[in-house]
Amino acid sequence: MGLIVLGLGMVITGAVLRRTLVVVTVRGGSMEPTYRDGERVLVRRGGRCAVGHVVVVRQEADGHSSPTPGQAVAAVGTAHEWMIKRVAAAAGDRPPPGALPGPYATGGPVPPGALVLLGDNTHNSYDSREAGYFPTTHVLGTVIRPRPRPT
Repeated sequence: MGLIVLGLGMVITGAVLRRTLVVVTVRGGSMEPTYRDGERVLVRRGGRCAVGHVVVVRQEADGHSSPTPGQAVAAVGTAHEWMIKRVAAAAGDRPPPGALPGPYATGGPVPPGALVLLGDNTHNSYDSREAGYFPTTHVLGTVIRPRPRPT
């Protein structure tokens, strides 16, 4: 009986972990040198986004924020395309200078439900400098730690 309970507990724990954690593969160079093309990272779904966190965010479907060549995109096995970026400002924060394009660069705080996201490789990153704000509803989760490359 104890073995059955232990086995059921492991199944439940595995199901919960799959719902809260996902491994993604970085594609492109927009987060170099922090994360390189082909590296895998462990992402905690949901949660709070704070300045300095690295997040995986869904690309816009309208083509306005389609990826540029060499952009870091995380592959999570879904029909969506994902990008990995660092949070530069969250709701209520003042965005860093130059972090937003003209129409968004009002000097005011980031509005509720929005994030300013930047790639670590400033010369090779599609991010808030071109797209403006990213909605928090498009965030898959926060990167917890890098995973070793598959052999």
